[in-house]
Amino acid sequence: MIFCYQFIWDLKKRKFVYMKILITPRSFASFSDKSIKMLTERGYKIKRNNTGRPYKKEEMLKLIKDVDGIIIGIDELSAEIIEEANELKAISKYGTGVDNIDINMATNKKIIVTSTPTANVDAVADLAFGLILSLARRIPEADKKTKSAKWGKIIGKSVWKKTIGIIGLGKIGRQVVKRAKGFEMNILVFDIVKDKKFVQKYGIKYVNLEKLLRKSDYITIHIPLNDATRNMISYEELEKIKESAFLINTSRGGIVDEEALYDALKNNKLRGAALDVYNNEPLRESPLKELDNVIMTPHIGAYTEEAIENMSIQAAQNLIDVLEGREPQNRVN
Repeated sequence: MIFCYQFIWDLKKRKFVYMKILITPRSFASFSDKSIKMLTERGYKIKRNNTGRPYKKEEMLKLIKDVDGIIIGIDELSAEIIEEANELKAISKYGTGVDNIDINMATNKKIIVTSTPTANVDAVADLAFGLILSLARRIPEADKKTKSAKWGKIIGKSVWKKTIGIIGLGKIGRQVVKRAKGFEMNILVFDIVKDKKFVQKYGIKYVNLEKLLRKSDYITIHIPLNDATRNMISYEELEKIKESAFLINTSRGGIVDEEALYDALKNNKLRGAALDVYNNEPLRESPLKELDNVIMTPHIGAYTEEAIENMSIQAAQNLIDVLEGREPQNRVN
């Protein structure tokens, strides 16, 4: 085994020191040590998050000061925190969404930001479709009832040949299309960017957002969170959805106005919803918890054994490429 140790010259100490790497996602390398070996074989000095939770702002402000690279999960990397990063050269996002990272500040400080956009697409698409089926057939409710020795029929809805509206035809949205085709669903898509070859191949239709909301039996969201998409689904949009329809969000919590969603669900303006993401995570208090017609999961979309290994390896490789002076494969800024 060849060890390629990475050193940098410390002007203050006037000696070579190891490059320091901070890894915040608790699941990183949890199913394979390949990604950790990729880093340790280069002699990087690694600090891992052993708190059992995302780092708090105060903790990040201290930890970020002298690290050369960071593999970041959902922990906050605001402009204030990045401003404190005196040695930081690379921010490698463990996942797809980078809304927790101030990209402008990183760019201003010449810090390269990367992500792992292909690592978890199948995992998230699987969960989205699993939530569709769970809502339709009321599976969590049936499970709870059976375990409580309350026998009785629970009447659900069919998914077969129903209409699904997919908001966002990116990598995950396209995988949801493939799963929906297996159920012979009528597929409506809303996206600003048009992929004509894909829609022709799979026989799907682009429509505007209003038509998608009005016509769909199942609406699933697969877009990034940014200024244009924040609260994209709020009171006005929820009014357009059929009372018999279901809403599924495995993308980012800020896309759906949670107060508006609570109002729609409580007043039976919407048959049900399934959420894997929330405005504030980890989720503590929410009136949505009181409702029987909502399924809530703790942001597990990317968490399969296969996706975790893929994300770990891609995040490690992105970081290594930047620190070794190569153009990373999945650069964000």
